[in-house]
Amino acid sequence: MVLKEAFDSNNIVKEIYNNDKLKRYSLFFIGVLIQALAFNIFILPSNMSFGVSGIAIVLNYLFKISPAYVILIANILLIIASLVYLGKEVTSKTIVGAILYPLLVQLTIFAPKIIDLGGTEPVIIALSGAVLYGFGTGLVLKAGYTTGGSDVIKQILAQYSKMSLGKATLYVEGTIVISCLIVFGWQAFIYSVISIYLIGLITDKVILGISKYKTFQIITSKDKEVKKFILNELHYGVTILDSHGGFTGNKNKVLLCIVPTKKYFMLKEGITHIDEKAVFIITDTYEVKGGEEKEG
Repeated sequence: MVLKEAFDSNNIVKEIYNNDKLKRYSLFFIGVLIQALAFNIFILPSNMSFGVSGIAIVLNYLFKISPAYVILIANILLIIASLVYLGKEVTSKTIVGAILYPLLVQLTIFAPKIIDLGGTEPVIIALSGAVLYGFGTGLVLKAGYTTGGSDVIKQILAQYSKMSLGKATLYVEGTIVISCLIVFGWQAFIYSVISIYLIGLITDKVILGISKYKTFQIITSKDKEVKKFILNELHYGVTILDSHGGFTGNKNKVLLCIVPTKKYFMLKEGITHIDEKAVFIITDTYEVKGGEEKEG
């Protein structure tokens, strides 16, 4: 008698990351490079402050410390904190980006000399920086990686204070932009707030879609495996609905799952890996109420 091999949802994540490695790494590198160029050409001159980069801009203004060094040191400390509080698996997707970003910021420090914005209106510079940075961030997340920074603080705060990720983001980014207001004044503060919104909007658009969440309705003969993948690897809830075919009358299970847009690609690929014949419908979801927002 041949025993059926136990299903291991962790293998699905490995297979997804192993597929099209060259394309994934290229997207990741190009995304980080675009972020670095946007920082040096648009964000730094505009004194827009958000995330770890914002802390670096404030310290550069006050103490003339190179932003790249501040970002690098902060990211190294945050990598250590991530290992301690979030674990090896979460941290592994952050390390390379957290080191590469400040390195490219330093290597592209010459960019403003080549691209002279001249008398361009400050608001145009600020908006262009936000759009370009958001585009780079979208490419990085689409490749399955992050550049660390304040995202680590948000995840730790959300996990250990039992607050939603949205609230943690509000507190962390709010503290940074308030420091921007104190140091640079109202113009930089307003540009920073607008930029945070635009970056999130463009990032979601690049990954695929314009909404903050995606709702999946999944019909599959391997509903247990798909459920295990969503629960164990993505760390999001699943609702199981009973259904039957209108024509055949066959009974089926429909899995209903709502995930943040940046998790769209991972869930879509995971379902396909588990069951190539699965049928799933994906819709934009603009608001979710009830329960806790968790980051996988």
